[in-house]
Amino acid sequence: MNIVTIGGVTVGLCILIATLVQWYPGYRTLKKKPVPFLGQLLPFVLAWAYGVLAILTVGGVVGWIADTALWISNWLGDVALVWGVGGQAGRSANAATYLPLTQTGTALVLILTVGMIVGAKKSKYGSDLKRGSWCGICLGTSAGVAGFAAVPLAQAVNWAGQAAYGVIA
Repeated sequence: MNIVTIGGVTVGLCILIATLVQWYPGYRTLKKKPVPFLGQLLPFVLAWAYGVLAILTVGGVVGWIADTALWISNWLGDVALVWGVGGQAGRSANAATYLPLTQTGTALVLILTVGMIVGAKKSKYGSDLKRGSWCGICLGTSAGVAGFAAVPLAQAVNWAGQAAYGVIA
């Protein structure tokens, strides 16, 4: 598993900010009818949660793809920090310990992967799903996000996988 750098976290935050700025309908509009506009964020948020789970997957093709995406994001972010604002490259962000996925949890992540691939190719929300996954991969192992979201997500997927496979098997 790759360690996230300051550059990788920066890329993830840039994706998040760009998505929120594109989405923001304005204060008055959001105050009058919040539900339809919050619903527009749902594909991104669900894909973000999937991206966090994908980076928590330790091995296999899903883990390799997530690690590769994180490595590329770290590199892109480090280059942007050095050449864009004169920062330093390769500084490791505070990585947190995370809860590993169980066997049934990883099986559920595999099922979610199939759904994400089909959704990204066939759905009108394909770009939201791709950006959300990428953002989740970038932010999933940073200390703030891992402590806040990754552990509850991993626990929920482990529990849901155990419940699903306990009923099926």
